[in-house]
Amino acid sequence: MKQLIYIFLVFTLISCDTKTDKKEIYFEDNFEGVELNQENWNYELGDGCPNLCGWGNNERQIYTKENVSLMHGNLVIKATKDSTNYYSGRITTKDKIEFQYGTVEVKAKLPQGAGLWPAIWMLGNDIDTNTWPACGEIDIMEYVGKAPHQIHTTLHTPDSYGQSKNTKISIIDTIEDGFHVYKTKWTKDTITFYIDDNLVYTFSPEIKNDKTWPFDKPFYIILNLAIGGNFGGPEVDDSIFPQEFIIDYVKVSSSD
Repeated sequence: MKQLIYIFLVFTLISCDTKTDKKEIYFEDNFEGVELNQENWNYELGDGCPNLCGWGNNERQIYTKENVSLMHGNLVIKATKDSTNYYSGRITTKDKIEFQYGTVEVKAKLPQGAGLWPAIWMLGNDIDTNTWPACGEIDIMEYVGKAPHQIHTTLHTPDSYGQSKNTKISIIDTIEDGFHVYKTKWTKDTITFYIDDNLVYTFSPEIKNDKTWPFDKPFYIILNLAIGGNFGGPEVDDSIFPQEFIIDYVKVSSSD
């Protein structure tokens, strides 16, 4: 964490000294090469057991390294099925790339089919001691194959525990076609969400405290493709496999 804080301060000083209007890039991964850069990313593996079986949502997949790959300058998270199990991938920047405030931008192409649940999201880095939802959660993009054309952007806080009341569903008929850019701007006052540079949701509670605004601390990024679960399921169309969640790039920059 000391190194992460130092990197953030360096960028801050550069921004002040140069007096430029250009955004400072804190982190960027274009997924070139043949292997995931494990200086930036972690694999999360298994089914969540014994502590969080089904990853807390009754999900049906087992996460493996083999279901995460780099191909043609893209990150590919593949959902597969054999005779007994579903498999997929989940990666995070926990303890490696963590930041407080900024703009997160991800260009991605969605998989399709009932039972799939791809997501681009963030959790507070204190989750191990300040458990969900007190740690806070920022859902930049969630999509469920059972509800085509719908993108969910959501904030989870202690105030909204058990409910997605801080949320917006954006209906875009062409969202499954090709790549789209999902972006969140996070400041000390406001969190705003964009799809292809179109503003879709603004979150800024009038009263900000630990219950309504657990967002004044570093967060880390998660990319995953779940199968089934409380949100993605319960029905899974077994005829759709394999399916791929493809990410072109991830970029974190200053919000100004």
